[in-house]
Amino acid sequence: MDGMDGMDHSDNDQKAFRTLLHAQRVWDTELPGFDPATAPGTPLPLFHRWFAEAVAAGQAEPHTLTLATVDEQGIPDVRTLMLHDADERGWHFASHATSAKGRQLAANPEAALGFYWAAQGRQIRIRGRVRTGSSTESLADLHARSTGALAAALTGRQSEVLDSQDELEYASQAAWDRARRDPDATVPTWTLYVLGAYEVEFFQGDGQRRHVRLRYRREEDSWVRELLWP
Repeated sequence: MDGMDGMDHSDNDQKAFRTLLHAQRVWDTELPGFDPATAPGTPLPLFHRWFAEAVAAGQAEPHTLTLATVDEQGIPDVRTLMLHDADERGWHFASHATSAKGRQLAANPEAALGFYWAAQGRQIRIRGRVRTGSSTESLADLHARSTGALAAALTGRQSEVLDSQDELEYASQAAWDRARRDPDATVPTWTLYVLGAYEVEFFQGDGQRRHVRLRYRREEDSWVRELLWP
């Protein structure tokens, strides 16, 4: 009987979840227009413009991105992290070289980034090859960030199995103390990564589902622009 009760409870939970899920709405706001004919010849200026417009529209944490990689067995992995820069070299982010993402990028430097800015119904998808910055660039990236970011980097051991929360609290407190005492502390495993894009897609959502998709595709030393069916 206990098993049957548990199964009934699980069924009810599933029905409640589906009801809640199907009640959600997408882009319950007025969306901006996007005329791809006015887009620049290269993707970076448009990324900069859309980022500024996302900030102006009140998008929460517009600098967060989704990073997709594959591991040594070719199995995909994904996580959310922060954008550190976007320039002519590519899109910058950072992590420990010893982390899961660091090991995966060392084995296969192909990756994809995704930005989603719900306030304007926009997303940007980027595919490319990742290279590591120099040790000087990686150190400069680390020290350009907050004390908390330095403390997190000093804590280290990212993606390793944690035996207890107490162990984390002890290591984190020690790292915070050092970060405050020595703001120029080095973290040898901290690595700046730069994704050099060969494909960038800008997606503008539309309430009538006539979404605009503009893709930039790298061909040798130039970019080809093309529209995609939604």
